Amino acid sequence: MKPCVFAPVSGSPAGAAPLHVVLFGAGHVGHALVTLLGALPCVVQWVDARDECFPDEVPANVQIEATDTPEAIVDAAPPGACLLVMTHNHALDFALAERIMRRTDFRYFGMIGSKTKRVKFERRLIERGVEPERLHEMVCPIGVPGIVDKAPSSIAVAVCAQLMQVLSKRRAAACAVPRFPATAER
Repeated sequence: MKPCVFAPVSGSPAGAAPLHVVLFGAGHVGHALVTLLGALPCVVQWVDARDECFPDEVPANVQIEATDTPEAIVDAAPPGACLLVMTHNHALDFALAERIMRRTDFRYFGMIGSKTKRVKFERRLIERGVEPERLHEMVCPIGVPGIVDKAPSSIAVAVCAQLMQVLSKRRAAACAVPRFPATAER
């Protein structure tokens, strides 16, 4: 049996593309998150309309996308992407959430916000035709449970931990050995 080998730089199975993360929002949490994502095995598209909110320098795996049409970035994201919504505007968050939920091929969709925001968004998504049984695919509040600190760096750590869980599941699936049913001897 051939062992599963990971490329040392990307952390992905040999020959596989690294995790693709699309981060909408260049506010305080976005900045803290990009700092951490810069050290993880992923490619990051960092999206915001406010060009002046981006720093002059970003980690090598981060690509800045200053655009007035972030919905187009949702549509162009590759299958299997992780989409993170944390903009400065609830209306934009909802527009992005609706666009993301129209897709069925993302690996992860997380949005910053409270449980109240989630309930409001769920109701509005259902009104716009999103199937109720798919709402579990939207992670809001974002990040691993149990971290209640609202500091940008704490939220970033919680989100990165959740993304690492997604990456671990991806690695486990890539390394899974197919199991064949035992056949009766004849």
